Amino acid sequence: MKALKKALMAPQRAALKGLIAPGLATALALAALVSLGNWQMQRLAWKEGILERMAARIHAAPQPLPAPQDWEKLQPLDYEYRRVTANGVFDHAREVRVFQAAGGMMREPGWLVLTPLALSSGSPSGAQVIINRGFVPLAKADPLTRPQGQLAGEVQVSGLMRAPEPRNPFTPADQPQKREWHVRDPISIAAHFELKNVAPFLIDADDADIPGGLPKGGATNFRIVNNHFSYALTWYGLALTLLGVFAVFAWRRLHSPRAE
Repeated sequence: MKALKKALMAPQRAALKGLIAPGLATALALAALVSLGNWQMQRLAWKEGILERMAARIHAAPQPLPAPQDWEKLQPLDYEYRRVTANGVFDHAREVRVFQAAGGMMREPGWLVLTPLALSSGSPSGAQVIINRGFVPLAKADPLTRPQGQLAGEVQVSGLMRAPEPRNPFTPADQPQKREWHVRDPISIAAHFELKNVAPFLIDADDADIPGGLPKGGATNFRIVNNHFSYALTWYGLALTLLGVFAVFAWRRLHSPRAE
């Protein structure tokens, strides 16, 4: 009798042993998928924190520009999108342009006009901050086509502090000889013109009543992609699918004619 029972149980034990390797592989893959889902949920919380901080700063009252002696200590997370005011004189002779393709807030391709602002008395000698004055169409790239907007004398600029725009492997090379850049990079611009004591950030100027209407301020792009929740659902969905596939595989393995 025992021999008969042992003979009947042998296929079942073989089937269970045959599930060990697939089960371990499934467990490892399941752990990886769940970990990826959890990571995306952490990224979601991080991104939502950024969006909340951005919204609070955008709608806050303008603050004075941080003192130049504190610029080196600033971190982008501490100042990005902070609304500030700055007084000074534009250095139009060192104006540059950053190409902008159509899309988002831009209905047509054109340029962002970046101009150094020499800060007024009260700041250390030579302290400057580069201002993103706003958008101009392609046909208005040359400042001679928009002379009214080349403000002279002391001005007050109100806008948002922005970190330098990062480059990637697909970013075209800048053409300083044409004063054309492809990223908003104050460090590169300052190096080209040999400017000293330049802020490591920019200010995106608010939309203001500029003679002639150009450059048109308020060109900040507030659209930040936040797809982390959908990514998390994808990873969790794959984990559930994998679990279901293994369950069907195991059930068939244990209930196949060889296991009976």
